[in-house]
Amino acid sequence: MKKLPPLLLAALALGTATSLGLAQIKEYTLPEMIEDADGAVYGEIIASGVFKTESPFEETAYYFTTLTLEGKSLSDGTAVTLDVTYQGGFLNAEEGYWNSEAPLADDVKVGNRVVAFYDWKDDLGGGVSANTLVALHGGLFRTVESGKQPVALGRGKGFAIEANTSIADLELAVRRLERAKKNR
Repeated sequence: MKKLPPLLLAALALGTATSLGLAQIKEYTLPEMIEDADGAVYGEIIASGVFKTESPFEETAYYFTTLTLEGKSLSDGTAVTLDVTYQGGFLNAEEGYWNSEAPLADDVKVGNRVVAFYDWKDDLGGGVSANTLVALHGGLFRTVESGKQPVALGRGKGFAIEANTSIADLELAVRRLERAKKNR
């Protein structure tokens, strides 16, 4: 069995360490999420669709999923109908691609009620401009009815909503953080 030269082993170790350092998902607190987001909405997913676009600069197809949310702004309580788009999705069983940072399929089913933090991007890829989820899967939270009030399901440390939180309490927190953001 041949031995690898020490210099080659050192280069492999450095390459592995460097790639591990780059492949990290950003953790968000609620204040950080509000800072990066254009808005937050609580509502129902009323439509979902996938579309394909070709890049004008390369021979690559891009697939995007768009969710239509109908509900209310957590910033001011106004009624909102909003499209949010993210990379990934399938037009059919053979055409499309999976994005490991996209929300889970169970989270984005039509009829689900969710909290979504979104921001505008001029180019998601392939020249597509749209509102997108901040932190992709980390910007969407399912909700459940708990007694008389809806609750956003917390997802643990590193997510903007760490623990289960009533929508009423979340709305108060978002409004307070939005005011602080505007007053800076």
